[in-house]
Order: sequence, then C-alpha cells, then structure tokens
Amino acid sequence: MTLHPISGQPRVVLLKPLIDNPLIEVGEYSYYDDPEFADEFETRNVLHHYGPDRLIIGKFCAFATGTTFIMNGANHRMSGVSTFPFPIMGGAWAEHADLIADLPSRGDTVVGNDVWIGGNDVWIGGNATIMPGVHIGHGAIVSTGSVVTRSVPDYAVMGGNPAVHIKDRYSESDIAALVRIAWWDWPISVVTDHVRTIAAGTVEQLQEIADGLG
Repeated sequence: MTLHPISGQPRVVLLKPLIDNPLIEVGEYSYYDDPEFADEFETRNVLHHYGPDRLIIGKFCAFATGTTFIMNGANHRMSGVSTFPFPIMGGAWAEHADLIADLPSRGDTVVGNDVWIGGNDVWIGGNATIMPGVHIGHGAIVSTGSVVTRSVPDYAVMGGNPAVHIKDRYSESDIAALVRIAWWDWPISVVTDHVRTIAAGTVEQLQEIADGLG
C-alpha cells in the first residue's frame, strides 16, 4: 500500500493505494510508470468512465506511460440519424435524457494478473489503448502503441492497431498449468521465498512449488 514503492522514483505508483473510484478495482502490486502524471492515472488514463461498467485490474500488472482505458461512456447512439449526445448539453435538450439512457455497452473491462501493457523487446514507451469491454488474460503482453479492440488470451503477445495475436508465450499445456498454478494468489511470503523461480524459472519448477503448497 506504499504509493511510491521505489525510493526517489515518483514516476512509479502502485495503483491500489492511489485509486478512489469504486468502479475501479486493482490488485496488489500493480503499478503505473509515468514521468509527469503518475498520480493522475484515475482521471488521465481511464476515460469516459461514467458507470456502471467497471475496470478490473489483477495483481502484479505493469502499465507503461500513456496506457489508456476507454470506457463505455465514450459510446454514442447509432440507432438514429445523428450520433450527437444532445441531452448532456443541458437546456431544453435535457428533457430528452432517454436518448442516452441505453447507450451501447460491452460490459466491464478486465485485466488479468501478471499483465504487461506497453511491453516490447526494448521498453521505449507505452501509449497502448484498451477499448471498452476488452478482457486481457493472465500473463499477456500488449506491445507499445497497440489499440486493443478484442479480448486477449492468457499468455498471449498482442500488438498493432488494431492489435493482433502475434504469438503465445508458452505452449497450450503450459498456459493451462500456469493459470491453474496462479502464483499471484500465493501468500506474499511464498512469493518472496520463490521470487527467482517466478521471475526466471520454468513452468515445471513452479508446479513443484505449487504441489508442495497443496
């Protein structure tokens, strides 16, 4: 729950102690890196969030500078001639609030655990955009500058505009094992004891640890 976990680096913030919006849920140790506006993630990086859709972020996620979540409030009606949101401008138009009562919605936006957004072989920058209702799976990597318009499988690497599935980080059987192991849900003392294996070990080694916990 330390806002700035790295001494002398105010550009890095842990999101859980930062976020006040009840419609945003963030797991432990997920962080955002921004040299200028790190403390303004809730207003600068989560846009058009008027509810009731939620942004749900898992544990141990890393977001590069400029990672942006577009929420369903950005949607406009497309069932009539004009897409203009007349009622929000007030005045006599406010009497027609029903015109914006049932805007198109793709539901909650969900980011799994251990996700890296803004990733690349060389981390030059971020500026990835996540569109409304997208679900990003555990262990996924979204590359710099991507626009994610559809859901991302577990442990996939996505990139481009619109983002496409570039490759999987592991085999299908290993991905199933990693999701089942779910190391991010281990007690933090266990994570600390095995941090080298989590960061640089194999799926088989993680499975051995998980079996020992059972």
